[in-house]
Amino acid sequence: MGHVRGRLRASVDALEHLVGGLGTALLALGALLWVMVVAVTCLTGLGLRLVPGALRSVRSVADRERGRLSRWGTSIPAPGPVQDGLREAARDPFVRRELGWLTLHSTIGLVLGLVGLALPVNAVQDVTFPLWYRLVSPEDGAPGFVWWRVDGLSEALLVGLLGVGLLVAAFGFGPALARVQAWPGRLLLPPPPGIDLSLRVAALTATRAAALDAHALELRRIERSLHDGTQNRLVAVNVLLGAARRAVRRDPERADEIIGQAQDAAEQALGELRTVVRGILPPVLDDRGLAGALAGLAGSCAVPCRLAVDVAVRCAASVEATAYFVVAEALTNVVRHSGASQVDVAVRREQGLLLVTIEDDGRGDADEAHGSGLTGIRRRVEAYDGRMTLTSPSGGPTRMHVELPCGS
Repeated sequence: MGHVRGRLRASVDALEHLVGGLGTALLALGALLWVMVVAVTCLTGLGLRLVPGALRSVRSVADRERGRLSRWGTSIPAPGPVQDGLREAARDPFVRRELGWLTLHSTIGLVLGLVGLALPVNAVQDVTFPLWYRLVSPEDGAPGFVWWRVDGLSEALLVGLLGVGLLVAAFGFGPALARVQAWPGRLLLPPPPGIDLSLRVAALTATRAAALDAHALELRRIERSLHDGTQNRLVAVNVLLGAARRAVRRDPERADEIIGQAQDAAEQALGELRTVVRGILPPVLDDRGLAGALAGLAGSCAVPCRLAVDVAVRCAASVEATAYFVVAEALTNVVRHSGASQVDVAVRREQGLLLVTIEDDGRGDADEAHGSGLTGIRRRVEAYDGRMTLTSPSGGPTRMHVELPCGS
């Protein structure tokens, strides 16, 4: 039973990938036609200025395919935008590979996508044909077989049997079709030999810069918290104790009152110091683990929060602290800005990644440029070589998905 369920899930996933590949194949076909038009106009010299724009359209379509394939299997890094100049664009090491992929995917990928989509559609149509064959004139034939005259139930059942065969073919060959459709992209869209390392170095350099920025911001936050809060409280305690010392002989009751004020100020300073310490590394992570710490956040959230945590093995302390920070900041944003009535938080560990998803039913339109804390979340995530994806259309919902490497 488990094997059948696995095969069914693989077939459904393959259909999803075939349909997605069909979409990028249609885009690739449009880009290929545009490249051919530009190539023809280049013979007269008029199309030379259009070449960089055509190559940028190819790069855009190729990046969509890179994103699609990265969601399915091994990540394929994007090379960045095509240069504006004609010579610079022609020297781009990715261009020739992308043009080869464009030719293959706009033909092979398009055909395989249509076949992969037609198989289950025709199968469902044929399997259900015995139920509605009387609604069709015998001269119209069977679905997909206009020459096949259907005069009775027996012939309609034969069409249904053919539909069962198509359904079996869809389940059996769907994953293979999806793999063949993805083959040109897996072969040609990754960086050429020698380029991958330089892209990785560039990515690590950017990640290191983000980590240093996040570290500096964290130090400034701690400094402000200590300077504006705890330090002022301790100065007040010192002043009050000095006043109490001077008043202890002249007015003992006044001295006792001042000492009480000093004690209150000391307790406030201690509370603010605890808050700063929790911001560095929440002790609740050590005491209750990530699930317990997130349960505390969800329980104290002003917006009703549903929490689902599926993390059987503890991650590194820094990874758990980052996940805790992401959820805490995201819930704060939901309460302050979203107007949501419900928020869902899901955390799970999968294939060496800690996956954190926060989704609310608020008004949407979340924008990192408007100072809502999203930039801080992205910097902290990227500092650990993670990835954050935010979708927030107008009217909602807002969905934040974070991937943090946490080992195998």
